[in-house]
Amino acid sequence: MRLRACFALLLFLSACTTTPPSPKQPAARDPRIANLQRAATLPWTDGGRCAVREASETWPVLAERCFYALDHDRVRFRDITGRCAVASAGAAVGVGLCVLAAPEIIVGAVIVAGVVVVGFAIKEALDTYAEKRGRPQVQVRPAPETRPVPETAPAPQKPSPKKRPKPEPKGPDFPPVEPPETSERDRNKCEPIPEPHAGEDYAHNKCADQFPPNRYPGMDVRVGGVSFDALQVGVRVLWEIKTHRFDAYPDFIQDKEIKREMIQIEKQREAAAICGYGYVVGVSTQAHKDALLDEDLNLNVVVTGCKR
Repeated sequence: MRLRACFALLLFLSACTTTPPSPKQPAARDPRIANLQRAATLPWTDGGRCAVREASETWPVLAERCFYALDHDRVRFRDITGRCAVASAGAAVGVGLCVLAAPEIIVGAVIVAGVVVVGFAIKEALDTYAEKRGRPQVQVRPAPETRPVPETAPAPQKPSPKKRPKPEPKGPDFPPVEPPETSERDRNKCEPIPEPHAGEDYAHNKCADQFPPNRYPGMDVRVGGVSFDALQVGVRVLWEIKTHRFDAYPDFIQDKEIKREMIQIEKQREAAAICGYGYVVGVSTQAHKDALLDEDLNLNVVVTGCKR
């Protein structure tokens, strides 16, 4: 509720501070285009599709609806004015969203690491607008592509004057079979890929979305070919969430459950480590945490308190 109150205040400020365009300042201040130009300065995981979809709204609304699509690994937020801290009650996600949603651009409030390449969806929308107004298209620095270096075929050797080259044996007139392209897949396997939650367990999915909190609400995430319940907002940490009533199981069922969970945990932890992510197991009770640590003291286990 506090966060929504913050957005209501930001929308009010946006309405109060907006001045009518002067005759010398025509369509350049079209709110939709202004939103797209502002969104073009940020890194997006979806190419800017969400920003284009919500560009007709006010900037605070766009920021709220598309916050999940930001590349949070490259963005840091600073509450320079101090007006977001109270509304968000000190929550890191709330502060970040409040800072991003400010109607005005505050220098130094949003810090982006690295060079921003304009999202393809945003560039296409801006180019379409430029074409309609007869202006040059937006110049965008192309994203660097990493492709395998093609092998250079050796130059054909000239036949020796003393020997005639033997003719190549003719085979069936079939096109050569090309090896499967695995390099691109291998290169991208560590990129987080959102996917629908594996099960329809509402309590489990709610915990996975809200506790870490999940960068992709309503979605699992696949990294390194392995599914996880959540990718934490703002950090490279993958989560596995357990919400079943472990304490209510008989001892022999608890033992079987822990053995089964450890097989899954080892697979996830290995995939996370290979791709450079942290890994956390969230459980509902201290007893469940103790049982997992009895199996492996090196596990990072957190008691979420999520109820069934």
